[in-house]
Amino acid sequence: MFGVVPANRWIKEDNAVSLFQTDAWQRSWWQTWGDTEGFSLIRAAASGASGLYLDSYRFRNLIPVQCLQFVGTNYRRLSTPRTEYNTFGLADDEPDVELTRLLRCCSWSEAVFRDIYEGSGDHKALLAMAGQEGWLVRVVTRDRAFSVDTQDHFESYLSLLGSNTRLRLFNRRKVLEGLGGVSLTNYWPNATDEFFETLNEFHQQRWGTPCFNEQSLSFHKGFLAGVEREGGQPDLSVLSSAGRVISVLYNVKFQGTVYNIQSGYFEQFHRKLALGTLHLGYAIENAFSDPECRCFDLLAGGGKNENYKKRLATNETPLVSIMLVRGRLAKFLYRLKR
Repeated sequence: MFGVVPANRWIKEDNAVSLFQTDAWQRSWWQTWGDTEGFSLIRAAASGASGLYLDSYRFRNLIPVQCLQFVGTNYRRLSTPRTEYNTFGLADDEPDVELTRLLRCCSWSEAVFRDIYEGSGDHKALLAMAGQEGWLVRVVTRDRAFSVDTQDHFESYLSLLGSNTRLRLFNRRKVLEGLGGVSLTNYWPNATDEFFETLNEFHQQRWGTPCFNEQSLSFHKGFLAGVEREGGQPDLSVLSSAGRVISVLYNVKFQGTVYNIQSGYFEQFHRKLALGTLHLGYAIENAFSDPECRCFDLLAGGGKNENYKKRLATNETPLVSIMLVRGRLAKFLYRLKR
C-alpha cells in the first residue's frame, strides 16, 4: 500500500533517466534555442545526464556575464518550457572529481542549475565544491514535483483522497456521462496540430495568453517525434462530450512513467464539473490499469486557484534551483544586492 512520502525524501533515483534528459527533449530544445546569440554548447546530454551550455551576454547592457546552465533552462534571458529533474549524471564512486572536471570546463562568472533534486548527490556535491572554492551560493527557487504511485489499485488510491478531491476526480463522471456520449481520443500523431490549437485556445480563454508560441510549438513537435523513436509513447488526450472537445491533456509515457506536461479545458462547460481534474482522473486510472506503468507524474507547479497537484499526489519530490557565483565583481554585486 502506498502513502504520501515524507517531504525530505526524493522519489526518483539520482541516476534515473527522466523524460527531460532524453535525447529527444534535449536535442529539440537546443535545435530550437541553441542559436541564440551568446549560447555555446559545453556538453551534450548523454546517458541520462543533462547537457550544459554557456550563455554569454551583458546584464542590462553593461555587466558581462558568462552563465553556465543546463540545456533546457535559461536564467534571465529566455522563457522556455520547463525542464525538470536535471542532473549532472555523476559517477557514484568519484562524484566530486567528476563535478570538478565539469565545472572547470570553461570560464564562467555564475552558474545556475535549475530543478535538481534537493538533498541528492548532485546537490551535496555542488554545495561541497562551492565551500571548498569560496563561491557564493544563492537559492534561486525551491519547489516540489508531485506524482501518483500507480503500482497498487485505483480503488485503493481513491480511498486515500479527500472526499471533495475524490468527487472532482472520479465521482462526478456520472454528471458528465449524463450529458451525452463521453470519449477519450489520442490525437497523436494524426491530429497534432489540431490538438495544440485547441490547447492554445483553452489557455487563451483561461489565462489571457496562448500556452505555446511558435518557437515552443516547434520544440514540442520535434520532441514528440524524437521521443517516440526512443520508446516514448505520446498521448495527446482529448476528452469529448456529445462530440464536443471539452478538455485536453498533453501526456507522454516514458520508461514506466506517464508525464503530464500540460493541460487545458473549457472553463465554463458545467458548474458542477472541474473538467481538468476529471480528465486527469481518466488518465490516472488508465495508468493504474497499465502493467508497464509505475507512476503518473504531475510535475512541479500548481493551479490557478489552488495546488490541485498536492491534493492528487501520493508522492512529493523536493526540487531546488541554485546559483554559484565566482567572479569577484559578480560576488560583490550579489552581496551588495543581498
